[in-house]
Amino acid sequence: MTESQTAVSPADRPGSPFTPKSTKATLLRACARVGLEPSNALLIRLGENAVYRLASPVVARIGRTAEHIDDARKEVAVANWLAIEGFPAVRALPLDQPLAVDGRVVTFWESISEVEDYASPAELGTLLARLHTMEAPAGLRLPRMEPFSRVERRIASNAWFSSEDASFLRERLAQLGDAYAALSFELPQGVIHGDANVGNVIRDRTGRPVLLDLDGFALGPREWDLVLTAIYYDRFGWHTAQEYDAHTRAYGFDVMRWPGYRVLGDVREFLMVTWLGQKAGQDERAASEVRKRIRSLRTGAGRDDWEPY
Repeated sequence: MTESQTAVSPADRPGSPFTPKSTKATLLRACARVGLEPSNALLIRLGENAVYRLASPVVARIGRTAEHIDDARKEVAVANWLAIEGFPAVRALPLDQPLAVDGRVVTFWESISEVEDYASPAELGTLLARLHTMEAPAGLRLPRMEPFSRVERRIASNAWFSSEDASFLRERLAQLGDAYAALSFELPQGVIHGDANVGNVIRDRTGRPVLLDLDGFALGPREWDLVLTAIYYDRFGWHTAQEYDAHTRAYGFDVMRWPGYRVLGDVREFLMVTWLGQKAGQDERAASEVRKRIRSLRTGAGRDDWEPY
């Protein structure tokens, strides 16, 4: 199917909701531009990106907006750097990419495995310990990490939030921004993944853990890469004590013992809520989860009933 043969319905046009239907249409047009076969493409994740596995050993990532095309260029450049260094991370296809299609950004990657066999917290800790010793070449021009860079847009563009919830989230954003600015970090700053958790590390066909989702790479505090595993254990119960202990031993540092842990955990929690809120308008299960999470933020209730996404 050529690009000219791909019909465009109103639901598929730029600015349409980020749904399986509209992202599949974007995928078809992107594949036509680079000569890849999209038949039988399988949607394997719909979050900040729509991720498709093609019949060929290729994975396509479709970002919500082409406003983040610079992040996608960075992601491809990071993948190429990590390949040169021999670091176990996903590899970008040798194409002229990223592509801007339907007001979205599309990139293509080598498939790591036909199944999503997630790594353990200990394997994540080992990968991060190695990554955090690396120094990016100057030509890569990694940005400084800005933890709240997408949050205001997520709130402002999400009509699903009630006016009361949107106001509460903006107030919470301001409070967390002040608290984050006052933090004193213990570890030396440098290259970070930006969204380090076991969901972004899968085992390849040989069983080797491989790092995914490189669009958050930046220069920043290493504690940022450690805090998700900590709150997954400490607040949500998604990891066991044994798994968390193995993670800290593999990395060599326990972020929960650092005085700024609570604030950084609060920041990551808040970002999880606004991120999932993007799906609430099209997914009632996600909507129910977001309502529960906002209620927890408002009341200070426990987080042990939060479900992973």
